[in-house]
Amino acid sequence: MNSSHIPALALLIGFAAGAQAPAPQIRFRDVAGTAGVDFVLENHPTERKHLIETMAGGVAVFDYDGDGLTDIFFTNGAVIPSLEKESPKYFNRLYRNEGGMKFRDVTEEAGLAGAGYSIGAAAADYDNDGDVDLFVGGVRRNTLYRNEGDGTFRDVTEEAGIKGGRWCEGAAWLDYDNDGWLDLFVVNYLQWSPDFDVYCGDRAAGVRAYCHPRLFDGYPNALYHNRGDGTFEDVSEASGIASHVGKGMSIAIADYDGDGYVDIFVTNDKVPNFLFHNKGDGTFEEVALLAGGALLDSGMEISSMGADFRDADNDGDPDIVFAALAGETFPIFLNEGGMFRDAGHTTRMAPLSHNRSGWSIGLFDLNNDGWKDIFTTDSHVNDTVEFFEAAKYKLPNSVFANAGDGTFVDATPGSGLDKGRPRAHRGCGFADFNNDGRIDVVVSALREPAEVWENITGGDNSWLILRLRGTKSNRDGIGARIRIGSQYNHMTTSVGYVSSSHFGVHFGLGQAKKVDRIEIRWPSGVKQVLENVATNQVLEVREP
Repeated sequence: MNSSHIPALALLIGFAAGAQAPAPQIRFRDVAGTAGVDFVLENHPTERKHLIETMAGGVAVFDYDGDGLTDIFFTNGAVIPSLEKESPKYFNRLYRNEGGMKFRDVTEEAGLAGAGYSIGAAAADYDNDGDVDLFVGGVRRNTLYRNEGDGTFRDVTEEAGIKGGRWCEGAAWLDYDNDGWLDLFVVNYLQWSPDFDVYCGDRAAGVRAYCHPRLFDGYPNALYHNRGDGTFEDVSEASGIASHVGKGMSIAIADYDGDGYVDIFVTNDKVPNFLFHNKGDGTFEEVALLAGGALLDSGMEISSMGADFRDADNDGDPDIVFAALAGETFPIFLNEGGMFRDAGHTTRMAPLSHNRSGWSIGLFDLNNDGWKDIFTTDSHVNDTVEFFEAAKYKLPNSVFANAGDGTFVDATPGSGLDKGRPRAHRGCGFADFNNDGRIDVVVSALREPAEVWENITGGDNSWLILRLRGTKSNRDGIGARIRIGSQYNHMTTSVGYVSSSHFGVHFGLGQAKKVDRIEIRWPSGVKQVLENVATNQVLEVREP
């Protein structure tokens, strides 16, 4: 914690009108059925237990048509071994938000049915034309879609210079050199092929399982520099990214040391995680072990899944949270001035999550009390895990409420999530789909209907959502840091497991009726101050 920061509670009271009310119980209800979201994730399970089958499920939420309502995109699988979408049930799907928590399937008219075995998605306006574009990564095939601004997308992968051929899990849009154009970081996983046929599990009992990642070699990740003319240059080697081979699962971005350049955290599966420190000269150094983000304090390499990278304890520094499997906990690494501390026990997240298995994760203020909570999509990776160990495969999702001091309590009981059907949950997207100031969540699940969790938390806590419009910075303002009182947040669309959440920057504000001061530091270096801002609104902010 920076010694210059005023204690969080004092600052929170400083901008709130009156004393803080007790934080309301976080509550959700699944409205997918009435909302018209009928997507089913088809992973094409086979007797050979190809590892790609259990890794599908990315979700991207973004306003593709600019009507002020956040829409939903799901990635989908394909037939194995052809890796082709041989029928419409394997199409990727786009659902247009029609308002009032109602959605309509517009996949084919938008041109987003896709091709290949898709895994992850990343949404952002890479060409600065005001329309949100979409990258879809998958097994041996990556696709870049340019939003044409008329409700349709065009595949520009080849002309843009984006490559495939590897197993891409996910990606992030970021402006690593602050030139005003969003660059693309692609996370690669394992060297898998349909020819791989090792029997994993218990052959004598006839119980086959998905193989451990140690049986596969990993890949380096890739970085593409945006030239500003619709094309990208592969700078993986020149930037230093390609010199580090991992088994990448997800990515989250933040300027963790406050030097004005965005840094990159990549979760790796059963090998140490990566933290790429941006040196500000077009290159990165991998510092996870030195900075404390590579491993738990136990030294154990875990099944690191989806991640989020933002301030969990209101001290002004972005922290790291990520999901993992039962027995490994959902780690939380607190940022202490550029060094990270394994705070699983002091925050209570380790004992709370010890028996859970999770995939996606997000740090959002779900009850608008001024403290970010944690939502996780839960399931084990192996559908035969119950034969081998005391763990469950299908699970309900979880929510952990921030107690108001950076520690967490299990808020799942009574949240509505505990009434949800146990499923093989995977990716998720976070957004305020009905513009009521509460963060909702959409979740994918293998071979079962997707879930749309409407946030119905009670109480009268206030909120604010900032939608940034860069002029000197990139159009989306990705990388901008925002301070309201003791709270810090930043603009990013890279949240969770192979998923993307593009809707703005949300703040819960307790009982505040107005905000005295908002400070924004844009990626260009421009600093902006807004004063006497009313709460309970979506505020569009243009870079001066």
